[in-house]
Amino acid sequence: MKCETHDKSQCCLAVAEPDQGLSAPIGALGVSRRRFILGIIASCTVATATGRLRAGPLSPGDTGPVGNVDRLLTLMINGQKRRVDVLPQETLAQTLRYKLGLTGTKLGCDRGECGVCTVLADDVPIYSCMTLTHRVRGKKITTIEGIEGANGELHKVQQAFIDEFAPQCGFCTPAQAMTAVALLKANPSPTIEEARLAMSGNLCRCGAYDGYLRGVMRAAKGA
Repeated sequence: MKCETHDKSQCCLAVAEPDQGLSAPIGALGVSRRRFILGIIASCTVATATGRLRAGPLSPGDTGPVGNVDRLLTLMINGQKRRVDVLPQETLAQTLRYKLGLTGTKLGCDRGECGVCTVLADDVPIYSCMTLTHRVRGKKITTIEGIEGANGELHKVQQAFIDEFAPQCGFCTPAQAMTAVALLKANPSPTIEEARLAMSGNLCRCGAYDGYLRGVMRAAKGA
């Protein structure tokens, strides 16, 4: 196919002649590698900019965003309103870590299996790697950075983990702490079985489960 309005060597829409086939190299099509790559990037940019998000309800009465998505959001993070530019397909973990600098929230499996990205939404633990940021508009998000006391003192759960020598590598510790905080808000005096069940969504590569469980029970007793 020939371009009728441009010299083929200068036309970004140039394609192979019939006898060249689909396997013709980029150079043979009159398109440099640089021009080809820039064309792909431009196409992706347009696709992203015009993307749409259709989301189902989070809960009865909460319809969530539908249709065109406003990228500039105001989120309530650790008691403060934070204005942030959010892509339609962006996860809460990405927003927290890469847009807001809250790197206490970790990324592990990135598919909702390990639990190291756990944060609280209205005091309920959620996997932030599996939650679109647009879905938590209007909710109170709490990360590990938001549980310290007014004067910077450790939360009782954090102190209990230290006292029980629970953390080893420490990678999963923020998520373990957030899950424990949510548990004790909902149930200040859990049994050990209730605590074990509540903490079961957090994997520990070091196998320090007993230490974290003892920490939860110590925090529950206010020790």
